[in-house]
Amino acid sequence: MRRLVGLAPEETARPAVRRRERQRFSSGRAAACKGIAYDQVPVNVLAGETRQPEHLARHPFGKVPVLDIDGMRLRETEAIARYLEARNPDQAMWPADPKRRAKADETAALIGNYGYGAIIGFVAYHLFPDLVGGKNEDARRQNLDAAVRLAGLVIENRGGSLWLAGDAPGYADYLLGPLVAYATMTEDGGALMAVPGMSDWWTQLAADAAFTATAPNLG
Repeated sequence: MRRLVGLAPEETARPAVRRRERQRFSSGRAAACKGIAYDQVPVNVLAGETRQPEHLARHPFGKVPVLDIDGMRLRETEAIARYLEARNPDQAMWPADPKRRAKADETAALIGNYGYGAIIGFVAYHLFPDLVGGKNEDARRQNLDAAVRLAGLVIENRGGSLWLAGDAPGYADYLLGPLVAYATMTEDGGALMAVPGMSDWWTQLAADAAFTATAPNLG
């Protein structure tokens, strides 16, 4: 039995984006990319279901995602993605070349360490200001500037590749994609799209089968 525990569908439609929401979709896309079928078990964070005994038995810190597969339980997005990569090496999510793989890992780290806070920072200004203490114009500008710098680094690492780390969509693409999806819901999203190379990357990712199969409900 392959079971992926993630956020309940009704939560993905809310503008209040969370780090774990991004990670849940990244794990789902990794499985979709590998052609691995799984049963999804939704948990409602807003209703406190991640703090209930049933879920705490899966993850003692009450986080998602959690994947039950091949007789073991895996927690945390990168661990899940790395195992799925080793288990199903076809349609690789990381490049085989050591140098390109290192740059792919760098890109993923940049997205996780700097992209999330920056992009969600300006998204929050537009979509859910009450949850971040109101509209702070200085913070919006700082976050947007940081997001544009991050996008520039990501595209620099991309080089001449079709995708962020090679000729096929991979882990870094599926990490950044959900963030950009929410950014494009705001008037500041155009600043990201104005970074040379970002618009064409986003256009092709938005049409990628694995991405669209697990895309958050933005309606």
